[in-house]
Amino acid sequence: MGTQVLSVRVDGELLERIRQHAAKRGMSVQDYVVRTLIREDFDERFQSSLDKSEKLGFQ
Repeated sequence: MGTQVLSVRVDGELLERIRQHAAKRGMSVQDYVVRTLIREDFDERFQSSLDKSEKLGFQ
């Protein structure tokens, strides 16, 4: 799978907070943002699966 570029405009204060969070984890800002997006996507898909299971009567 190839990579593509996504450009996002954020204000300076938000970018600084992102930099701080990334630095705490020893990550680049790019890696931190990508991993956060992947985690959010997984969480949404997982929750959706749980919801569907509950509707089917599995608990």
